[in-house]
Amino acid sequence: QVNLVESGGGLVQPGESLRLSCRTSLNIFSFKSMAWYRQAPGSQRELVARMDAGGSTTYADSVEARFTISRDRGNTLYLQMNSLRPEDTAVYQCAAALGNTAVWGQGIQVTVSS
Repeated sequence: QVNLVESGGGLVQPGESLRLSCRTSLNIFSFKSMAWYRQAPGSQRELVARMDAGGSTTYADSVEARFTISRDRGNTLYLQMNSLRPEDTAVYQCAAALGNTAVWGQGIQVTVSS
């Protein structure tokens, strides 16, 4: 069974930074792509950032130039979030494409508030 476990969330003030981690039970290069999604209360889940197996990345317009998705050579995906804003408050989920199957983490809360 493939597992994704997020960590690194919490409460920060506007302008501060956080780094989320997503640890997988497989080597990260086993996945066709990996991504971070988020869902705020009353809103639909949205794609935040995505990285394919070749390392190409895409970002939501709202986080471009503030967030960076990256990976190590083992089994961890990261989301570096800088200049956080109150509107970034959401539950953040890691997701991975393993063949034609989507695998999801349980999600982690990020709250940006003064």
